[in-house]
Amino acid sequence: MELLVGLFPFIVMALVFYFLLIRPQQKRQKAVNEMQANLQKGDHIITIGGMHGHVDAIDEDTVIIEVHDGQKLTYDRSSIKQVVNES
Repeated sequence: MELLVGLFPFIVMALVFYFLLIRPQQKRQKAVNEMQANLQKGDHIITIGGMHGHVDAIDEDTVIIEVHDGQKLTYDRSSIKQVVNES
């Protein structure tokens, strides 16, 4: 019984870490992976480095992005941070 009482604070800390840190990060990563998997030609995107552009072509691992001046750049699909909704 004393062992259980002694371990109780560690168990509570582990649960707090899981629900406040680990689980939300897993949900965010799942959403990012889903967004990257659902990229389509013409989507307005922002890369991790802050580059804005439109998806010109998509390969299994790479994305060709057309930027403002018509220049086309090749990025890894994993470097796409978000898809911007254009209204």
